[in-house]
Amino acid sequence: MELLGDKALQIMELREEWEGWISPFRIRSFSQRDVAKRRNSCRRCHSLHSNHMLNRGHAYTTIITSKYQGRILLAHLASLYPHSTPQAWQQKLNNCEVTVNGVTATGSESLIAGQTLVWNRPPWIEPDSPQHFEVLFEDAHLLAVNKPGGLPTLPGGGFMENTLLRLVQKQIPNANPVHRLGRATTGIVLFAKTPQAAAKLGADWNTPRIQKIYWALAQNAVQNDAQHDAYEILTPIGLVPHPRIGSVWAANPNGKPSKSLAKVISRTASTTTFEVSLNSGRPHQIRIHLASIGHPLVGDPLYGLSGQPLENLPGLPGDGGYFLHARFLKFHHPITGEPISLEATLPSQFSLHQ
Repeated sequence: MELLGDKALQIMELREEWEGWISPFRIRSFSQRDVAKRRNSCRRCHSLHSNHMLNRGHAYTTIITSKYQGRILLAHLASLYPHSTPQAWQQKLNNCEVTVNGVTATGSESLIAGQTLVWNRPPWIEPDSPQHFEVLFEDAHLLAVNKPGGLPTLPGGGFMENTLLRLVQKQIPNANPVHRLGRATTGIVLFAKTPQAAAKLGADWNTPRIQKIYWALAQNAVQNDAQHDAYEILTPIGLVPHPRIGSVWAANPNGKPSKSLAKVISRTASTTTFEVSLNSGRPHQIRIHLASIGHPLVGDPLYGLSGQPLENLPGLPGDGGYFLHARFLKFHHPITGEPISLEATLPSQFSLHQ
């Protein structure tokens, strides 16, 4: 569960016309009676029918650093975005999709530190994704929803419009996520509806003042002689090589400090169900941490033993198939101070595989 602040949102690969943190908040006032009424009816679902979405394209922008001074543009593009071959990039260049400092590029340019490189990706039809979410809690300052699996929280990768953010903002334009869940992860996503709530939650997010509890279904990949009922996992997380996208977050002794507390809920011969509490918010932290102790998630296409990418054709970070659910979220309301305890019911698919 990654915390999202102004800087994090700006550096992600989001569309330039972002309606989120930089837009004025439109605050609607609620009476105490309104709030109580909304709580009593807050478990409701919103659904839209808009799959096969043709988006408006996206401008991917990067600044050339001194590390790449003198590199030929075509080679740089192929290494920066390895999902496309040099031949495919040459075709994009021929289609006038790439500019350097605002000038259409041919691919033969020698790069100079400080230049602005932009790939203007044309509109594309986005992959299908769920078009619904369940509201768990809402008042004048907060919105908490239960995100289905397969729906990205934020724009990125192949998704610009088919995201939880877009679905929510069609209903509540001033709502912005405080954190994100992976595309295949289900469960609670918390939105702030006012700048005051966003600032307070952002300051508290990776502290004991906010309790984030997940359930995860993991493999028993290593049969240890001694089985434990609880684990404190401190595996550092950092970038490691990935054959398809260049690099990916994984267990890395030189990575950032990370801490998870995992408690066994149940065991079968082949699987273990864990309850995991996070004390930090690194990308894919639970997937990496459980894999690092011999329990990669059931169906995880990316992480294997030791928390490293699978050796044979690892998947991409957004690929699904695993079972991870943000089940509980406990905190004090950032404005009123009252205790809030949220729960998102386990998806039926999760229960079937336990």
